[in-house]
Amino acid sequence: MSLVRLNIKGISYSQTQNGAYALILNEVDGDRKLPIVIGAFEAQSIAIALEKEIRPPRPLTHDLFKNFADRFDIIVKQVIIHKLVDGVFYSSLICERDKIEEIIDARTSDAIALALRFQAPIFTYKNILDKAGIYLKVNPQKEDEQQDSILLDDLVAEEIESSIHDDYKNKTLEELNSLLEQAVLSEDYEVAAKVRDEISKR
Repeated sequence: MSLVRLNIKGISYSQTQNGAYALILNEVDGDRKLPIVIGAFEAQSIAIALEKEIRPPRPLTHDLFKNFADRFDIIVKQVIIHKLVDGVFYSSLICERDKIEEIIDARTSDAIALALRFQAPIFTYKNILDKAGIYLKVNPQKEDEQQDSILLDDLVAEEIESSIHDDYKNKTLEELNSLLEQAVLSEDYEVAAKVRDEISKR
């Protein structure tokens, strides 16, 4: 299976769902985006790593891991998002010490927070991107302005309808696809990710 390189487009947050964040990964040689729902702590850790000027007074957990790894000459060479099951992404850290390579299982949010600190590339398999990636119609000028943005405020659209946040299990595939299209057009990535996950389960 071929690997596809991803970079971090930014982090969107929900004004309607407390503590809900979506990490937006962008296909390097394509137009698809991969939204991954993450927690507030991981979102903060990723944002701090992206904003290199911000230095917390004491190391965060991911900073501590980086300091520990540096002390013992361990490097993270790359991160691979290798599996998607029931809407949950699974990742691996490809690490090296004394020219011996090890693969370590990790939550995707933690893996990406560490990849940033080690300046390691992030990959996923083409079949995962085919299954979970979404296309977004973005104004090119607007995208250029957002190039260095961390919190993408404009990615958070108004809530489409309160019913979209309800349980999706009772909806038909046709209804789910319609909701997904509406969510993408409104740039509500968190809703899009949840609807997409329910479609994937079918």
